[in-house]
Amino acid sequence: MADARSYHSSTLLLNGTVLTAGGYGGSFLAGTELYDPAGGTWSATGSLATSRMSHAAALLSNGKVLVAAGKVPGPTYTATSELYDPTGGTWSGTGALATARCDHTATVLADGSVLVVGGYNGAEIASAELYDPTGGTWSAAGSLSTARKNHTATLLSNGKVLVVGGADGGSTLSSAELTWVW
Repeated sequence: MADARSYHSSTLLLNGTVLTAGGYGGSFLAGTELYDPAGGTWSATGSLATSRMSHAAALLSNGKVLVAAGKVPGPTYTATSELYDPTGGTWSGTGALATARCDHTATVLADGSVLVVGGYNGAEIASAELYDPTGGTWSAAGSLSTARKNHTATLLSNGKVLVVGGADGGSTLSSAELTWVW
């Protein structure tokens, strides 16, 4: 890569390349790079409008990538989200979440919507929000029983999402929750 980074996202695109976005490399990064596994090469692509780290990314069914929320310079937390269009290598803004957060998950559901769960913004978050890619809007989607950050969220074949582990305060969690489709 051209930029050393951590706390970034990497997303497999429909054409087989990998989009690596944002992160931290001595400062907050807006730069994004594409990895081409066929040639083993990296190349620059369009930059995020907002430098961010600890965000979540999800590949939408239309081939675009949603980057949601994260930690931004300040340091503070953001509720903004952006879409990457691989056709032109460009980013554009899309709707904002109701709650700013970082260290959350983004899971694409069977209907193409994206479920964002948990995270952190000074305290662990229990809320969930749903992104509608058709309208570019976010809506409330219930809450977890336990607020958590740095967890995993996996879409199951029955349409539910399994949320596992993470942290709440200073404690590492051994609990798991099944969310329902809202």
